[in-house]
Amino acid sequence: MESITAKQGKIMSDIIAKPSVELMSITPNAEQVIELACRTCYLSFHRFQPPNSTEELIKKIIRKKHHSVLEHALATFRIKGGSRVFTHELVRHRLMSPSQESQRYVEYGKVRNFDAVLPPTIEQGGFKDRYIDMTTRLVEFYEEMVKAGVPKEDARYILPNGTTSEIVISANFREFRHIFEVRCNPRAHWEIRQICMMMLEVMKKEAPIVFDDFILDKETNSATLIES
Repeated sequence: MESITAKQGKIMSDIIAKPSVELMSITPNAEQVIELACRTCYLSFHRFQPPNSTEELIKKIIRKKHHSVLEHALATFRIKGGSRVFTHELVRHRLMSPSQESQRYVEYGKVRNFDAVLPPTIEQGGFKDRYIDMTTRLVEFYEEMVKAGVPKEDARYILPNGTTSEIVISANFREFRHIFEVRCNPRAHWEIRQICMMMLEVMKKEAPIVFDDFILDKETNSATLIES
């Protein structure tokens, strides 16, 4: 029979979540789509000569804040390992479309294993073991209530804010620029900044012209928008 200490040790090693982002879809030839949308405004198709014309025009419209044409390109991300604290901040962006894992219908310990986010300052302060122990106790209480017939939608009230919640988001490039501007800023909360930085790095590869003016700082894991 597995000892309580050994069981707790296994739980403590398995419970800590790590964030990940997956680019599910993105507008094909997104930057050319943006350029052609912009050239429609001025009927300047005769100047369409990618890639040089694309870079020149997109940087110009961003500089002049003609951001509406950026709305013609979209991207969709699946985000795993983020806490409910993170998702509650993220869904405040109203021009973004979220589809989030439901605590009302998903049963922890059955449909999926429970995991949680451990803030670095809690670990640095020497509270990691107590944090995980208390989180584990809450999850065990949740499982006990569900087994006793308490509906999942009511048992979930005991789950901590650190509980992870998978989410899929879709937004156009204009909204992603806004999200990255405020959420990758050094003053943003560490978790949403960490995950948004991961998405920004993907978008800088997929649409390097549109997101060229975001300067990454690896030391602080943040980004600054440089306005020309």
